[in-house]
Amino acid sequence: MYIWPMAMSKTQPSWTFLSNHGHILVHINRNPDSKVKEIAEAVGITERSALSILSDLETGGYISIERIGRRNSYRVNSNKSFRHPNEAQQPISALLRIFSKK
Repeated sequence: MYIWPMAMSKTQPSWTFLSNHGHILVHINRNPDSKVKEIAEAVGITERSALSILSDLETGGYISIERIGRRNSYRVNSNKSFRHPNEAQQPISALLRIFSKK
């Protein structure tokens, strides 16, 4: 698994095509049993930011969170559509398919 560094270096891009919300969605689609710390490290954000984004995604209906013992398991609702009006006719499953290919 690729771990994005917390601070951008001069050789790394200053922006990416996906938001942190998108990166988290892709990550938990691949790794539904990840810990918040693992999610944050994979995306390159703080745990607090990851928790905030997970809350946004859950509130929006894009993910469901199931508590299993002391851990969470995440399930992506891939039938939900994108939020932006230009892409709202497309389900997020289209994006997830791109990144689920190995």
